[in-house]
Amino acid sequence: MATPYDYIIVGAGSAGSVLAERLSANPNHHVLLVEEGGAANWLSLMPKGYGKLLFDPGFSHYYPTSPGDGAHAPQEVWARGRMLGGSSAINGMVWTRGVPADYDSIEASGNPGWGWSEMLRVFRAIENHHLGASDYRGAGGPVTISTNPHKARLTDAFIAAAAGTGLNVKQDQNGPDQEGVGYAQWNIDARGRRVSAARAFLDPARKRPNFTIRSGVRVDRVIVENGHAVGIAGVENGAPVEFRTAGEVILSAGGLMSPKLLLLSGIGDAAALSALGIDVKHHSPNVGRRLREHLVLMLSFRLKQWQDSDNREYSGVRLLANVLNYLVAGKGPMARGAAEAIAFVRALPGANRPDAQLMFNPYSMSPAGGMKFEDEPGMQVYSFILRPESEGSLQLTSADPQAPLNVNPNYLATERDRATAIAATRAIRRIMAEPALADLVVGETAKTAGAQTDEDILGLYDRFGGAGYHAVGTAGMGPNDDDVVDSRLRVRGVTGLRVADCSVFQQIPSGNTNAPAMALGWRLAELIEEEAR
Repeated sequence: MATPYDYIIVGAGSAGSVLAERLSANPNHHVLLVEEGGAANWLSLMPKGYGKLLFDPGFSHYYPTSPGDGAHAPQEVWARGRMLGGSSAINGMVWTRGVPADYDSIEASGNPGWGWSEMLRVFRAIENHHLGASDYRGAGGPVTISTNPHKARLTDAFIAAAAGTGLNVKQDQNGPDQEGVGYAQWNIDARGRRVSAARAFLDPARKRPNFTIRSGVRVDRVIVENGHAVGIAGVENGAPVEFRTAGEVILSAGGLMSPKLLLLSGIGDAAALSALGIDVKHHSPNVGRRLREHLVLMLSFRLKQWQDSDNREYSGVRLLANVLNYLVAGKGPMARGAAEAIAFVRALPGANRPDAQLMFNPYSMSPAGGMKFEDEPGMQVYSFILRPESEGSLQLTSADPQAPLNVNPNYLATERDRATAIAATRAIRRIMAEPALADLVVGETAKTAGAQTDEDILGLYDRFGGAGYHAVGTAGMGPNDDDVVDSRLRVRGVTGLRVADCSVFQQIPSGNTNAPAMALGWRLAELIEEEAR
């Protein structure tokens, strides 16, 4: 059994990597970071390498979903990162932080210290923004933020078309106003390399004598003795292993794995745990519940000319040339993130702030599915509701840690979510019908073009929708007895145990979740240091 650590962090993803670096910066803290995966390979540094890594079980975990009866949900398999850096090493690198109202709402709900004034300060400390420091962004931080440098006539035409519908054109996606359209911003550096949480935070910290990284360890449960977390148990190289702490265990395994580990450790709905033969340590009925996720629907459009589409760039000789161009110069399609332009819109009439996010790309996927691109020139725009109301759940199917979860996203379960999803699709079509795109676009492809009524559009979500990989809420933070963690992310009912990842957000911050997850890890480290002092 290893010498006790002050902090054991489970999961080296966006939040866990930041938290580990920040805590180990204090030489008085002995920190252990445990990760099931290993080091990222060169494909992770190359932004478009995620197209390969997402389908490689050596670098991704997979979670099949099981939609409930009548749910608006396709059959899916959700992927999460399985390496140092976690999902930040395989995601699309879109850097959106949410807006002041998101964080002020968290604080107003009874969670002091999580309001916008604190979180903006954290975001600015994290960022090294190519536009320089301002009241809204940071410079000199560990995560490089760049605006898409690939200026193309199709992207410009999309932005102009969105402006034609009344949207402002933005230079900064995270400026004072979220509503508007502009080139995407990514955590990609000037040489075209992904800036994952591992690269930004673990690489500078790994030589510290008080910091240990153990990769290749599958954590199965938290060891709870007399109501206190004293360590973790799992498997390393096929053999059982335990690590003990003199201080705290912090779960940063993500919106799916952190609640799974709580449940396996006996923290969850008592009746459900007992039915599986799991010794109940604390009855916490909302562990695994209140799941919220973005449901994405892609619309593809036929283009008039090949010069505007990247469909041929990701296979054959062109793919080889693009990889070589990337390796030599750090440029080309392989150096770009998952969306090249982004619009935040008020899709529903009467909305007082943006309620949908639209993402543009100069390529289109084959109707056959998978990562195959169309054989004709095309582009796509996809949408998702920024703050869905619908709540799903995840449950254990067995006490065996390797058994699959039962994940039910329960998308579009409320009338407002259904109306917003329909309105977001119509918002895309309004933009695509603008004169600015008329010389470049033939029209929407047959796969979705025929769906014109509200019911038809909902049917598209049923057949072709997919997760945005932004799950939150499954270990929600709040002041109530049935909230899983309190405002300092301490698990109720068990001392010495916290959760630090997007599972604690009861609502998705308005946008992508990588930046909020990093900020959450940073903010928790500050709270822990306050307590230590």
